[in-house]
This record gives sequence, structure tokens and C-alpha cells, in this order.
Amino acid sequence: MTWFKAPRSLGRLGGGRWLSPRAEQVLVDVIAVLLGVAGELSLLYDDASPVRPATVLVTVTAGAALFARRRHPVQVLAAMLATTGLLFAWGESPGGMLVCVALFTVAERCPARVSVVALIGATVVLVALSVTSVPPPVAVWAVGAALRGRRRHHDDLRARATAARAEREQRAAIAAHEERAAIARELHDIVAHSVTVMLLGVRGARDVLPTAPDVAAEVLSRVESSGEQSIVELRRLLTVLRSGAPTGASPAAPYRPLPGLAELAELAATFRAVGLSVSLEIDGVPPVVDEGVSLSVYRIVEEALTNVVRHAGTDHALVRLKAGHSHIDLEVSDRGAGPSGQHPPGGHGLVGMRERVRLLGGTFTAGPGPDGGFRIAAYVPITVGP
Repeated sequence: MTWFKAPRSLGRLGGGRWLSPRAEQVLVDVIAVLLGVAGELSLLYDDASPVRPATVLVTVTAGAALFARRRHPVQVLAAMLATTGLLFAWGESPGGMLVCVALFTVAERCPARVSVVALIGATVVLVALSVTSVPPPVAVWAVGAALRGRRRHHDDLRARATAARAEREQRAAIAAHEERAAIARELHDIVAHSVTVMLLGVRGARDVLPTAPDVAAEVLSRVESSGEQSIVELRRLLTVLRSGAPTGASPAAPYRPLPGLAELAELAATFRAVGLSVSLEIDGVPPVVDEGVSLSVYRIVEEALTNVVRHAGTDHALVRLKAGHSHIDLEVSDRGAGPSGQHPPGGHGLVGMRERVRLLGGTFTAGPGPDGGFRIAAYVPITVGP
């Protein structure tokens, strides 16, 4: 390995750092201890004073205690002040380096109130023993406090970034869940309606084929049309699933306007063709509303009528739609067998209808009708377009 490649390789090994965080901390502690001990000894013996082994031993021992300054900053500062007082009592001239290192740690690690009290106490002791004047301990404390503020600022930034990332992930998960639920509703409505209509149509055509082949042919033509329509809508949904492209944006999925309020009469005719007499009562002209609202109302009516065909055991259903200035009242009812205690209504159809109405900010109820049978009712707020 050449000399100019070594730093790069070391940086990659440490994730962009020369040393691991633990190694950096040990290195800083060693430098702090050496700085404190060497500085203190140099200030003690900056003249021709004789070196006393006891003084050197006490200074080195006190300096070693600086290794515990991160875990016990206040206690270490108190020990350094006591050491300085002991050296002064022995007639030495301590320089206060050990105290300054400990005071820096207190300012960097402890809350502001504790560090200010420690600054005042240490400054009073050092000035009273004539070790130093006021500016040096204040300057050391200010540097430590500035580093503490910088570290807290970085911690806040990291915390905010973590919270923002968690929020983005949560929003993405919620959006994905809502998208899956919407696709599940669409697939259920398309498949359940189409299969039910085609199944009933085929059965009806089979029954009348020997006696009325023309009627059977007409019914089968409607079944074919329903199947083709279902295939188009399924392709549209599959295109969204595969590419995320808007509806109708892909050539593989031919564009077909989404059904809505204007197609309710056609929907009723589809069910009449398979034997369900649908009475459609619309109060006035269907309003022009948002496409999503219009599609949701259509799907609710479609699913409700499909449930009548599959479960009610009756050949008649009533659909009432009344549009107010700011809402749509929808009701689909029948006088069939009604819900059974053994088989209560709770399939995906009712869940999908309830979710559609909830997403539109409305209310949905489903249960036995006042005159028997089953009834669903929905209140959907709207904004009428021009």
C-alpha cells in the first residue's frame, strides 16, 4: 500500500473517522492528564526551586484522577482544588492547571447552574491562594461551556433529523396502507359486481335458451359487455399497481371515464337485466361533484345492489338519492330476508362502503330496515361544481 492510499483506507475502516469514538475519548483523556500534570509541574518548578518527590507524587496522583473527570466531574474538581490547597500548605506555588482541566470538564459536561457554581467556587479558591487571577479560570470555563452548547445544538439537530425521518416513514406507511385499501375496495367492487351479474346472466340465459333464444342472446351480450368493462377497469388498476401512472395514462390500459352519478341509471338497468327490479329515485338532476365523490357513491350503490342479489333473497331493491346544497343522502334498501343471526353482515363489501364514506367525511349506517329486509344509508358532504 502506497503512502498516499493509507489515509484513505484508514478513513474507510473507521467509517470516515481516523479513530473509533472510544479510541478518540481515551486519546483526549490521556492528553488532558498529560497537559494537566506537565503544566502543573512546570509551573511548580519554573524557577530554581528544588524538586521534592512528595510534591511530584501528589501532582501525578491527582493528575491520574483526571481520568475519572467525565464520570464524576464535580468530584474531580473538588479533588483538584484540595490538591492545590495541599501543595500551597506545603509551601509550594501551584499553577492551577489541574483545577483548570477539571473546571473545563465541569463546564462541558454539567448543567449551566452547576457549572456556574463550580466556576465561582474554583475562582474564589484560586484567587484566595494567590494561584492565579480571575481571567484564566473564567476563560477555561467559557470554552467548556461553548463546547457544551455546541454539542447540545448538534444533539438537537440529530434528534430533529431522527424525528423527521421517523415521521416520513410513518407517513409513507400510512399512504401505502391507504393506497392498498383503496385498491382492495376497487378490486372487490369490480370483481364482486361483475361476477355476480355475469353469473346471474348466464343462469338466466341457460333457463330461457330453449324457449327464447333471442332473449338468451341479449342477456349473454350484456354479460359480455359487463366482462369487457371489468377487464378494462382491472387493467387500469393493474397499471397503477405496476407503474404508479395516473389512471388511463398507459397505452396498455385503454382510457374509460370512471363511472359516477350519471351512470346510476345504467347500473340499475344492468341489474334489471339479470332479474333484480331496481327502483331508482333521484331527487332532481344528479349534481356535478368531484370525480372521487361521484365514483364512491356509484361504488356504494353497486356493492349494495350486489349484496341484495347475493344475500337478500328478493327480486326488488330501492335506491334513493337526494342531493342537497352541501351533501348527498343515499339509501339502498330491500325487503328480503334481512341479516341472519348466524351470518351477520360483515364482509368486505360493507367494510369497503364504510371506508369510502369515512374518507369523504360522511357517515354510514347499515342494518335491518324499518319494514324488514336490509338497509344501508350514507350521508356524504359535497361541494357542487359549476
